[in-house]
Amino acid sequence: MPELGESVTEGTVTQWLKKEGDSVEADEPLLEVSTDKVDTEIPSPTSGVLTRILVAEDETVEIGAEIAVIGSADEAQTGQGQPAAEEPAASPEPAASEPASSEPEPSPEPEPSPAPAASAPSSQETQAPSQPRAEAPAAERPSETGATADTAPSVDIETLSGAGQQAGTDAVTEAYVTPLVRKLAADEGVDLSTVRGTGVGGRIRKQDVQRAAQEQREQRERATTEPTARTGATPAEPARRVVPDTTLRGRTEQMSPLRQSIAEQMAESLRVSAELTQVIEVDVTNIARLRERLGEQFLAREGVELDFFPFFAVATVEALKTHPKLNAVIDSTKYEVTYHNVENLGVCVDTDGGLLAPVIKDAGDLNLGGLARKIADVTSRAHSGQLTPDELSGGTFTLNNTGASGALFETPIMIQPQVGILDTGAVVKRPVVVEDPNLGEVIAVRSMVYLALSYDHRLIDSSDASAFLRSIRERLEEGAFESELGLS
Repeated sequence: MPELGESVTEGTVTQWLKKEGDSVEADEPLLEVSTDKVDTEIPSPTSGVLTRILVAEDETVEIGAEIAVIGSADEAQTGQGQPAAEEPAASPEPAASEPASSEPEPSPEPEPSPAPAASAPSSQETQAPSQPRAEAPAAERPSETGATADTAPSVDIETLSGAGQQAGTDAVTEAYVTPLVRKLAADEGVDLSTVRGTGVGGRIRKQDVQRAAQEQREQRERATTEPTARTGATPAEPARRVVPDTTLRGRTEQMSPLRQSIAEQMAESLRVSAELTQVIEVDVTNIARLRERLGEQFLAREGVELDFFPFFAVATVEALKTHPKLNAVIDSTKYEVTYHNVENLGVCVDTDGGLLAPVIKDAGDLNLGGLARKIADVTSRAHSGQLTPDELSGGTFTLNNTGASGALFETPIMIQPQVGILDTGAVVKRPVVVEDPNLGEVIAVRSMVYLALSYDHRLIDSSDASAFLRSIRERLEEGAFESELGLS
C-alpha cells in the first residue's frame, strides 16, 4: 500500500482493476483505494503479470502493507500451471462416477476438453455435431476464445429473445459496476444505464454516480425554483439551493469514512487548540465595480469567472507574508513554534460526500489570475473526485467560503496543525454610513462582507488577529488590483 498523503495511515481496497494472471504495464491503473480523505486509483509500480492478490476488496490495511505480487511472465506460467493441472484431475472423478449412478449424458465429454488449449478446437469440432441441442456449442465458445464465465452471457445476445437480451445487458453492466457503486446508485436514485463510466474500459466509478446524482439534483432545482442572482458566490462554490433529503427521516446508517474523519479532526482541533474567533466588516464596493467593468474580459483571458473569492485569497496570502504568526505550526510536546516560509493555501469545498480542503501550494507566488484558475481547478476536481492525496495535505492556512451558501459568516474550526482559518461571508448590498469629502457623513448603498478569523490563542493574541484582519481589510477596500487585471 503506497503513501497516500500526509497523516494518512491506512487505505481500503475498493476495487481491483486487474485480476490474477493479467498482464500490467508500469503506471497502468491497478486498483482503487479509499482513504478517509480521498478515493484514488493506484498505478502499477512495474510491468509484468499480476501473479497474486493478497488483499481482498473492501479490506483495509496499513500503509506499507503488501497487497499484491507482480512477477514475470515465466513466473506467472509456473504459478498457474499447478492449478490448471489439478483441475482436470479432479473433474474426471465426478464425471466417471456420474454415469455409474445415472444415465449417460453427452455433456461430461466436453468438460475435460478445454484443459489442453492447443488441441481443444479440433476435439470440440468433432463433438459439436453429436450434441442434440445448441446449448453445448454455445457454452463451449467462451472457452475457445478465453472468455470468462462473467462475460459468457453476452456471447449469444444477438440470438436471444427480448428477455434474454435484457439479462445479457445486465450481466455486462455487472462486470463494470462494483457492489459499492450499485448501492450508491440505488441510494441516490441514479439509473446506471444512463451513466457514462470514466474508469478503465468504460467502468462506472463512484465519482461517476456522484456526478450523475448532482446533475439530477440541479435539474430538479431548476425545475422547482426561480433563478437567483449571485451575490458573492465563487466559481468554485456556486450558490445553490439545498434540496432537503426527506429519505433520511427515521433512518440509522453508518457515517462515511470522510464524515468520520471530519468528525474526528474537528473534535480534536477543539480539544488541542484554544480557539477564538474575531469578526470584521469590509467594504468591497471598489472590487464589485472592477468585476462589473472587467468581468467578461477576465473570463475570456483566464477562462474562469472574476468573483470575489480570488480577491479574498490574494489579500489573505499577502497578509500572511507580513503576519507570519498566522502562518505557523505549534509542536505542543516541545512548546516550539515553526513559522512557514511558504503560503500553502487550503480552500474549503463542500462536496456531496463532505467537506474537503484541497491545498494550493506556493499560493504566495501566484497573482490574481493564477489564484483564480487554481481555485476553480481544485474545486472542480474536488466535486468530481479527481483530487490526489497530496493535494489534500500540506496546507499552512485555510480559507472557508461560507458566503457561497448565502450565510453572512460563521465561526470556522481550524484544520490541525494550522493556527488560523479565515471565513468569508456573503457579499451583500446594504445602506451604510460613509464619509463624503464634500457632504460629510452620508448614507450610501455599498457592497459589504464579514470576515471571521478563528485563531489559536496559544500563539496568537487578539491584537495579532486584529492586525492581520486590518491588513486584509485595507487591501480589499483600497481595491488596487488594476495592474493584475491588465490595467495601468
